[in-house]
Amino acid sequence: MTEIDCPRMNDMEAVIIKSAMQNTNEGFVTIDRNHRVVFFNKAAEKIFGRSREEVLGHDLDVILSPGCSPDHRGAVKKYIKTGNGKFIGHALELVAERKNGEKFHTEISFSESVVDGEPYFTGIVRDLSDTKLLLDQIKSAERLAALGQFVAEITHEIKNPLMMIGGFARQLLNQISDKKSRKKLQIIEKEISRLEILLKELGDYYLPKKLASEVIDISNLLRETCRVAEEDCRGRNIRFEFEEKNENEVINVRGDRDKLKQVFLNLMKNSIEAMEKGGTLRVSIIRRNGNVEILVEDDGSGISESDYDRVFSPFFTTKSLGTGLGLSISKRIIEGHDNGSLTFKAKEGKGTTFKITMAISNVH
Repeated sequence: MTEIDCPRMNDMEAVIIKSAMQNTNEGFVTIDRNHRVVFFNKAAEKIFGRSREEVLGHDLDVILSPGCSPDHRGAVKKYIKTGNGKFIGHALELVAERKNGEKFHTEISFSESVVDGEPYFTGIVRDLSDTKLLLDQIKSAERLAALGQFVAEITHEIKNPLMMIGGFARQLLNQISDKKSRKKLQIIEKEISRLEILLKELGDYYLPKKLASEVIDISNLLRETCRVAEEDCRGRNIRFEFEEKNENEVINVRGDRDKLKQVFLNLMKNSIEAMEKGGTLRVSIIRRNGNVEILVEDDGSGISESDYDRVFSPFFTTKSLGTGLGLSISKRIIEGHDNGSLTFKAKEGKGTTFKITMAISNVH
């Protein structure tokens, strides 16, 4: 089966129109009365992840998701029989499927043409994935802005009374000798400290400050942070290992020194807390394809596969005293840097590896 040509056009017109349809950004898919594909342009190949050879001459079912096929075939038959079709001349939004099984949002405009008395039906396909993603990001930003305002107001109302309560508790601790009373005051002090941390992290998440931009020797910053983590490992039966391919190598990135240090400390702290029975904390740094990669690995409790999708979600935590904001804040900080990403690999009971990727700056 070959793609259709229009015999009433001269050769030049046919070539121009066919070339335009082949190279447009919208996908063009044309079928005959038997539901067979007779035209499938380059954009359609890209959208559906299938080559023209896989589609031309085959039933349209090859690119339709199972749920769409019966309805579409029935609509074509009905239109040929009655001349009535509610989608002809109109656009429809639906969820389609690529060859790899990925679902995506699309808009399809339907039209009919008749060549030598035979009907042909064309769908002009627009991939709405980027548009939907942008709209989701806008909605998310709007929600965050509203929540940020709410958090700012709540924090303002809570912070001062909380500081007063904490101050009074510490004063009483210095004055009271009764063991039971002291124990209760210590609990109050501990809970107040936890709430103060929560308020700070809520502010960091919902009211993020603009990241600073300076050239940083990321290797040196990581070494500084590792010294703090190594000290914390002592007495916990945790071995600390730091590996860099070329010792004392300068690897520059552009970013926010304090925020990056915050991320490093948070990841290492999480690893340490995941190894209650001891283990090894390994931190490594390496250049790769113009980027720098930093790995934080542990032998701890790992992460259940059912929790993978929630790891970076706000307020998700497996720790009894965690706020569940540390990883979501860390991910946002890293993604705010050039080519920044924070990912993980984990297996329940076998440990976790977090990987930071950032672009290397050419400024020396």
